[in-house]
Amino acid sequence: MSLDDDTPFGVTRRQVIEGGAAFAVLGFVRPGFAAEVNPVAPPVLPTDPGLSTMAVRLTVNGSDKALNLDTRTTLLDALREHLGLTGSKKGCDHGQCGACTVLVNGRRINSCLSLAAMHEDDKITTIEGFAKGDVLHPLQAAFVHHDGFQCGYCTPGQICSAAGMLSEHKAGMPSVVTADLTQDPALTDDEIRERMSGNICRCAAYPNIVAAIKDASGATL
Repeated sequence: MSLDDDTPFGVTRRQVIEGGAAFAVLGFVRPGFAAEVNPVAPPVLPTDPGLSTMAVRLTVNGSDKALNLDTRTTLLDALREHLGLTGSKKGCDHGQCGACTVLVNGRRINSCLSLAAMHEDDKITTIEGFAKGDVLHPLQAAFVHHDGFQCGYCTPGQICSAAGMLSEHKAGMPSVVTADLTQDPALTDDEIRERMSGNICRCAAYPNIVAAIKDASGATL
């Protein structure tokens, strides 16, 4: 049988093949086809009985913020989507890259793993709270001076994490690479790398980040 033989339905095989190729190349999709195959769940409205909200009061970068949030809202989403503080980045959303790091009551946390409802009255510092007007925070200035960023996506989390880890170091907290637990740990390159190991830089600017943190460690943070 040749390609031009008629089929029982009145079309030739050539017409069927040519028609299929056109759909594949041009991406034609029958209207409504995607919705039939993968129907989109209806949006959740504030009046839906299944939606549970609660009032949450946060102190963010020194300002009191009153929010009414879905109880499932992460701290990261509360900062980015509800307060417009987009410096903290959503990277892996699993607490593995550190791009979302913020300070809560002076301690660094992965904000993607923490619910906003857990932080009633907590004091939260994001990268937007570091500079004082046009004056950069010592860590920000050091990152600029040592070129501690390339694409910059991880930099807010790196700086927040660095501030937290320098406070931990000054308080005498050891890390897994601290050799002598009876002495205050020296701020060696190995100590910095270990303490910052939860923050990933996909541009691999690590040597510059370490240099920036060592430089800023002598400043009043």
